[in-house]
Parts: sequence; C-alpha cells; structure tokens
Amino acid sequence: MKKMPDIYGLILAGGSGVRLWPRSREEMPKQFLSLNESNTLLQDTVTRMLRIVPAERLYAVAGSAWKSLISYQSREVADLPDYFFVEEPAARNTAPAILLGCEFLRRKGASDDDVIVAAPSDHIIKNADAFKDALLKAINAASEGYIVTLGIVPTRPDAGFGYIERSDAAQTRHDGWSEVARFIEKPDQAKASEYIKSKNYFWNSGIFIFTLGALYRELARTSSDLYEAAGKGFDYFLKNFDSMPSVAFDYAVMERAARVAMVELDAGWSDVGSWDALYEVLDRDALGNAVSGDVALEGAKNCLVDSRNRFTAIVDAEDLIVVDSPDALFICKRSSSQKVRGVVDELKKRARKEAVRAPESARPWGVYKILCEEERFKIKRITIIPGKRLSLQYHHHRSEHWVVVRGTALVTIDGQERFVHEGESVFIPQNARHRLENPGKIDLEIVEIQGGSYLSEDDIVRLDDDFNR
Repeated sequence: MKKMPDIYGLILAGGSGVRLWPRSREEMPKQFLSLNESNTLLQDTVTRMLRIVPAERLYAVAGSAWKSLISYQSREVADLPDYFFVEEPAARNTAPAILLGCEFLRRKGASDDDVIVAAPSDHIIKNADAFKDALLKAINAASEGYIVTLGIVPTRPDAGFGYIERSDAAQTRHDGWSEVARFIEKPDQAKASEYIKSKNYFWNSGIFIFTLGALYRELARTSSDLYEAAGKGFDYFLKNFDSMPSVAFDYAVMERAARVAMVELDAGWSDVGSWDALYEVLDRDALGNAVSGDVALEGAKNCLVDSRNRFTAIVDAEDLIVVDSPDALFICKRSSSQKVRGVVDELKKRARKEAVRAPESARPWGVYKILCEEERFKIKRITIIPGKRLSLQYHHHRSEHWVVVRGTALVTIDGQERFVHEGESVFIPQNARHRLENPGKIDLEIVEIQGGSYLSEDDIVRLDDDFNR
C-alpha cells in the first residue's frame, strides 16, 4: 500500500518595512504588525497553517534578524518546537528561500511524495475555513504531480497584481482545481478591466503547494542553476546561498513549469501592499470609515484612521488615510498611499531614525517599547517573559534606573543579586556589570530610564548571553 504523504509548511517571514510606514519599519516589517487590533499577520499565518500542517512539520524561513521576533510572536499563539526556524544567510527572494526550506525538510526526512505548502507571512485572509478548503484541494492536485497555486477571485480591476489565466479547456478542469494557461505580469488598467469581465483570470496569491519530487522535476527544466545547487544538499545550499540568483519563485518555477494548477480562493484576501489595499479588506462603518484605536469621527466619509497611541478626531474629511505612531504621523489622500515610499526614501537620505527604528521591538526574552526620547535621556517600557533573562552586560556611556511596575525582578549588579518588587526601583551605574531576570510566573514589567551622552542600542557590551547574540 502506498504511504500517505506527509504535509509540511514553510512560512516565508522575511521582508522590509516600507509600504505601511509609519507602522512598519526596517526593524518591524508588516508581518509583525497587528493591523486589526488582535493578532499580527505572522500570528494569523501560523494559526491558519496549523489547521493543515502539524506543528512539528511547520517552519519559518527568514533572516537571522527576525529569529527573536518570529519565535516570540509564534509561540504566543502556538506550541511550536525549538527547531521551528530556518535561517536565511541573505535576502535572495522567494525561490532560493523556498528551496532552502525544502532542502532543510529533505534533511529532516521529507520524501519526494510529501507535500509542501509555502506561504507568505504578511497576507490577510479573513475566511480561514475557505483557506483550509482551498489548501485541501490544492494538496490533491499536488499529489497528482502538479505545482499548484491559489488564485484569488478578484474583487476589482487592479493593475497592481500579477494575474493567472485559468485554462478553459474542458479536459483541464478537475475536482476543485484547474490547470493554468499562463501567468501574466501586472497589466495596465484597461487590461485588468478586461480580465475581470472574463471571469477566467485571478490574482496571483504567491502561495504554492507541491510535492518535493514535482518541484525538483520542474526545477531541472526551468532553473538548472538552482536545481544543481539544491541537488548537493542542505549544507552546500546554505553555504552558497549568498551567491544564489535573487529570483522570485513565480519566475524561477511557476511561469515555465509544464504542469501547473490553480485552486480558486475567495476568502477576503489581501497582500496588504499599501494602506489603500488594507482599507479594502478592513471592516467599515456605514459611512465607509475603517478605524483602529481611539478615534472620533464627525462628518468623515471613506477614511482609514489608525491611531493607537493617542486620541485622534477627524471632522468633515473624506477619502483620507491617517496613520499615527509614537514618533510619526502620516496623512494622505486615499489612492495615494503608495507614495509613502518617497517619504521613507527622503527620511533615509536625512539619516532619520524614523525610517529604520521601530518604537516597539521584540527580543528573545520579551519586548520593549520606547515611551520618550530626548537628547540625554530615554524612557522604555520593558516586558520580560517568565523564566527569561537579559544578557550580562555593561554600558560605556549611560546609566539606567529601573522601576518595577509588575512582577518581581531578580537584578544582578557587579556580582551582587537582589530582588526588586512592584513599586521598588534600582539604579545601574555606568560601566556596572548587570543583568535583569524574571524569576516569577507572570510577565515582569519595568520602566527603564536611561541617562547619558550616548543612548543607542549598540552601546551594549555583552559578557554572557543565553541567546548567543
């Protein structure tokens, strides 16, 4: 009897934070953001994938910079193993990233008949049941030797997406899936309108389903350089990853493969490619307003307002996007949000921290948020997970004052340990060797006040670190 294939999942979790600035930054790309006041996009992706893929066969592929954030956020919603993360040595687009994950799976024992689901971490899919049903159909098609993608049922003629043309030949229609006639690069608006009317064209989701055997069979035809490198095993592929071509999986495989199939997905999907794209999938009130945070609207219509740090009032405005963050405010007309790239480019030219640094960031031990920053002082709120501790470290240019607001802290200063309880504080002199630990069963929250001539994160000299940083 033929063995039933195992199902594996690869979550592609790298990326840069530009298109949803100022919420997203280089330090905090959109996959790590909560855009609907609940889970982050990554957390929603993990939760959706676990409806199909067992936890022990689900992996995230990303650069080392995101390991702490991915581990922290993922384990908030799922019980995942320690080997959940596959590290990319460099950013090389989706084809090398997926192949790196596949080579890792082969080393872990995956066979040619096993099915892989490769999905981005930064999409919104509102109907998780429809997503699961589509994946089950796609797995059936993949088991027959096809490379499969999910084709999004379009809701409007949008020139910002690549399209998939479904084959209309009767013999190419199967139970729940269809063969693909061709992939189409982003069309102009007129062509996009034609595609919508025909009802035979779909947005390209960037979600791929295949068996390892089918992938490598097609790869030998479509991308011989990648195929040759992958054929030498995970260690070789990892060692030579920097020299791999930076190429999308669509181009390296899908557009030139011989056996490609598509499953329709109508599930409230968005790639969240801009604030305008997000507006299209958010819940809106009777006047077309989508609101997150502490917001009051009077006479406003068709606006997106994201204000989670302070109260924002909008009066008699239409078709606006308003996004507030702790250190920046972005306002534009709806349909113009793609121009935020120009804003970020200008910030980088000026070497402004708002282009790169996120006011809130995750670490292996928890999270911190910058509350206030001036020339010679900075105030943070720091949360440490139970049982975790920061590195043993010292600073050349700053002192620190810690005030415990929740839980109990175990503080080490120059070899001397002491417990600091709620409402108590402790002072860390400049150049003192110190460590902060949460020995309790609940989150430890402290307010840290830094003072000194230089307050950047690179003024940390680590002497011992549980996370090998």
